[in-house]
Amino acid sequence: MTPLTPSNPSAEWINQIDWLRDEARSLGFGDIRISDTDMSQAGPKLREWLEAGRHGDMNYMSQHEHLRVQPALLHEGTIRVLTVRMDYLPDTSEMRSAIDWRQAELQKEQQAGDGTIAIYARGRDYHKVLRLRLQDLANRIQEKIGSFGYRVFVDSGPVMEVELAQKSGLGWRGKHTLLLNREAGSMFFLGEIFVDVPFPVDPPVTGHCGECSACIDICPTQAITAPYQLDARRCISYLTIEHKGSIPVELRPLLGNRVYGCDDCQLACPWNKFAQMSQLPDFLPRHGLDRISLLELWSWSEDDFLKRHEGSPIRRIGYQAWQRNLAVGMGNALRSAKTSASDKASIQSALKTKLETVSPLVKEHIDWALSENI
Repeated sequence: MTPLTPSNPSAEWINQIDWLRDEARSLGFGDIRISDTDMSQAGPKLREWLEAGRHGDMNYMSQHEHLRVQPALLHEGTIRVLTVRMDYLPDTSEMRSAIDWRQAELQKEQQAGDGTIAIYARGRDYHKVLRLRLQDLANRIQEKIGSFGYRVFVDSGPVMEVELAQKSGLGWRGKHTLLLNREAGSMFFLGEIFVDVPFPVDPPVTGHCGECSACIDICPTQAITAPYQLDARRCISYLTIEHKGSIPVELRPLLGNRVYGCDDCQLACPWNKFAQMSQLPDFLPRHGLDRISLLELWSWSEDDFLKRHEGSPIRRIGYQAWQRNLAVGMGNALRSAKTSASDKASIQSALKTKLETVSPLVKEHIDWALSENI
């Protein structure tokens, strides 16, 4: 084999890349695929979405639009994008014993007194997990081919990651706009390495949603306005995570007990019967977040919130948004026929106790929760 030097990457290693997939899988990635950087077809769709205002108050989406459609502007010399998949379904006894884990998760949403948190957020912050392993992968690539230019991304820059993943053949875009994979459903994270190396490009795959509309039908807020069309302003994940202001009154009852994110469109998707358990302990639930009461979460002080969510994606929304979300969930529990009279009394008391100490934003949501039950 030709000796490798930093100034002379080996064409032999570049063109024979089974080793790349082996290295990626050894680091805990489910798969890796390669795309070019031509985003000409994605650009008009993004512009249409932004012009319709469907990004809500995620202003960063419009501010960096030009970077999203020109990857080389994010890292000079980029000609390929390596996209990885990392499965995050936690390998717990509950998941393994369930006849259908998707139905078990949907049933949690019927427990009005419990807080439902999106599966991906119950463990360690995926940004950190993926970034470290992508850097390790980049180091291993360098050992093989010599010095090369690259930049790692994990939901951390203006990158159209689903579009790039679809181009690379890692999966197809489902009607809920998430990436779907025949072997892994959609319960995975995506990460990218922008490189200046002419790796061979993988072909895209065809879509396999057919006439299915399960994700559209189940969406509590009808945020999926048409196949492949999402209005973030109605999406529960957006409302509980990205949105910093008041949650629209008409949407509050539809949130149910979902206090951070929403998995409904994924839980309804037939392809997620193939979702893969994570190989990593990082995504195991922490602090009982896979089954915990709203009252217990409400009892956390700001110090508790910061300490228990250290290293968690939930910490990013801040204590005020956390309390806002919980207040809505508790208001919905008060209106639920499934909540016992004693639990309703406890919830009302807990909400009233904090009325004088919370921010005006949180107070508004507490007032709403209590007013629904006078």
